Amino acid sequence: MDWPPSDSSNQMMLSRYCKIYPDRKDPDSVVLLSTRQASIATVPRALLEDIKNNTLNEDDRTTLADLGLLAESHEDETLEMAGLWDELNSMNYVFKSYVAMNLDCNLACKYCFEGLRKGKFYMSRETADAFVGFVEKKVSANKTLNEIHIVYYGGEPLLSTELILHMSGGLKALAKSLGIEYSASIITNGTLLTQKTAEKLRTVGIMDASVTLDGPKKIHDSYRPLKSGRGSFDRIVRNLKEVCDMLDVQIGGNYTQDNYRQFPLLLDYLIKEGLGPDRIADARFDFVTNESEGYGPPDFHDGTFSINDPWLFDAVLYLRGEISKRGYKRVNLAPWSCMMELRDRMVVNYNGDIYKCPSLIGREEFKVGNILSGVKDYSKSHNLNNWKNEKCLDCVYLPLCFGGCRYMKLVRDGNMEGVDCKKPYLDAVLEKLVLQDIKYAAQMKI
Repeated sequence: MDWPPSDSSNQMMLSRYCKIYPDRKDPDSVVLLSTRQASIATVPRALLEDIKNNTLNEDDRTTLADLGLLAESHEDETLEMAGLWDELNSMNYVFKSYVAMNLDCNLACKYCFEGLRKGKFYMSRETADAFVGFVEKKVSANKTLNEIHIVYYGGEPLLSTELILHMSGGLKALAKSLGIEYSASIITNGTLLTQKTAEKLRTVGIMDASVTLDGPKKIHDSYRPLKSGRGSFDRIVRNLKEVCDMLDVQIGGNYTQDNYRQFPLLLDYLIKEGLGPDRIADARFDFVTNESEGYGPPDFHDGTFSINDPWLFDAVLYLRGEISKRGYKRVNLAPWSCMMELRDRMVVNYNGDIYKCPSLIGREEFKVGNILSGVKDYSKSHNLNNWKNEKCLDCVYLPLCFGGCRYMKLVRDGNMEGVDCKKPYLDAVLEKLVLQDIKYAAQMKI
């Protein structure tokens, strides 16, 4: 249930962005979730009356307020949420960019996210140097920035290993000269991530790698074969054993409705092979999204167009629980953060073109600039502030949604107009996600 709005006095009240769930173990307690801060507290049911009657003791009031569960007024909360992204942009300390080193690959994945945009397209050394210059201008112009973080991806980025080493070395030196931090990671299919390559990456500040394994061997090899047709699973696992103590490795994977229940077999296999939670930084599995006609593989339609597909309700809960059960770190419940809303988050294509979402690369109408010309205003083309309407601002789920995914709205409906409301999904899964967090992690009790 949601707490009914009541702004008739100056007392502290439950936040409009607070969900109340029954405590399954204690009928005299309830579980409170702040969707603003993703904080969880189990409290006596009687405490709700204390909040309503303004009879909370000072310690409880302070604790609940710090957790984002109390507010002085719902009107002030609404104003705060409406200005949230402006505030976050003004306080941002990190310049972050995804850089597509190429659009080539040594795999032939059935569902390839870049689909028909793939080809022998590689970033040149001149573009790499221009990107370093672009970052220098951005950071020098914004004195609040104290860190540069780059995510190298592709295509398969390790087909451009030497250029990555050149670029990352340049950015690392730049950060040092400016007196700020530099960090970097790589998203790779793992087939080329050998021990020798990992050693080179470490020397230029690349310490994290996300490696894709789409389930156990049989499923993975059917979805992610080498271009020759041979499976890639064994090679990737062999490489993981060599590098997971040198880099922080995240296991990622992409599932469909037909195969997601097989993914725990992958985790069991990894544990058996000595790649358990003590050697793997974390694990996460994501559903495959279908692409628009003319962009994605023409013969693949097994993904989804909406997070509100009912089969996803079970898939998300099931896989998150199976990851936690085996002791792997998993993605925590957190407020929604879309890079489209963040000024210093961007995607740079191999040719220097700039986009605001990795999935939009190659869509000319959504290009927001170039590293030579800078970034133009994209508020209308990307339908920013689509959630600034009465219905969304009043919704308890707003901090977990902010209008949903504009990209999924685009591939499903052909445009980004309106919102991609996540309410059906959150109605179905949020309480169970909270219960998982309580089961597998310590929660605040007062």
